[in-house]
Amino acid sequence: MSSINFNPDKEIPSLAGKVIFITGGTAGLGSGSIRALAKHEPAQIIFSGRNEKSANALIEDVRKQSPNVKVTFVRCDISSLASVQECAITIKSTTDRLDIFMLNAGIMAVPPATSADGYEIQFATNHLGHALLVKLLLPLLQHTAKLPGADVRVINMTSIAYQQAPSQGIDFATLKSSQANLGLLNKWARYGQSKLAQMLYTDELASHYPEITWVSIHPGVILTGLFENTTFLTRLPVLLLNFGKTTPVEQGHYAQCWAATAKGVVNGMYYEPIGIKAKRTTSQARDTKLAAKLWEWTQTELAKW
Repeated sequence: MSSINFNPDKEIPSLAGKVIFITGGTAGLGSGSIRALAKHEPAQIIFSGRNEKSANALIEDVRKQSPNVKVTFVRCDISSLASVQECAITIKSTTDRLDIFMLNAGIMAVPPATSADGYEIQFATNHLGHALLVKLLLPLLQHTAKLPGADVRVINMTSIAYQQAPSQGIDFATLKSSQANLGLLNKWARYGQSKLAQMLYTDELASHYPEITWVSIHPGVILTGLFENTTFLTRLPVLLLNFGKTTPVEQGHYAQCWAATAKGVVNGMYYEPIGIKAKRTTSQARDTKLAAKLWEWTQTELAKW
């Protein structure tokens, strides 16, 4: 299947009345998505992040471009479950509907570390924090799905780096550690594990809650600040494997905006840019038993929240 030629300025329909929430919206693909979606006049765009200065600058820019769109920043450290809980409380007090939810925040190939809750930091940030946000905002999503003409979508930002997950896919036994020795290229193995989790968890959400459209997206190989902030030796394998295949930064948000707004997006599908129903190239990414185990593990870990 060939890539879809997508121009967000021309092809995103009117978003009148819709409320959008984007995690990690202060820079990169999140910021690009906010700017692109705001041009189509949604009722409100809510975005989270940690950098209030960048958030305020973005809000000012969007107001100049789209003065009728309400833009709201909610401070959130997605790796901290307590911070995520506070974020969800704020959002539920801010809006009575949620039409588009982009799970966009993330970190990439960082040194070994644990979150405030003791989980491997990339897994905590990329998967677990988002899973809690979904859990806490699910009643709002379900309420919106029942409204006339509703088309509720959740876009989970995975990556082709799911292929770098360790041989067992997800090492559940060591998730409450820094996993310093996971895999051969351990930074990328930990990142790949988290991205595999995002993909498989999306599959489970699509199965459990089919009234909402859940998709996982690989946005492309994009040299955003997230990538540039890694060390040269960390970047080198990616640059060599993807020479001539990178997506321009200014187009990096196109795939997720397509998934959030285009017709014909299929519930539970994994897409590569743009709009390609991609084959999953590892056995772990096709493993329904692993997906079910991840679902149960996640529910158990989040039970007290």
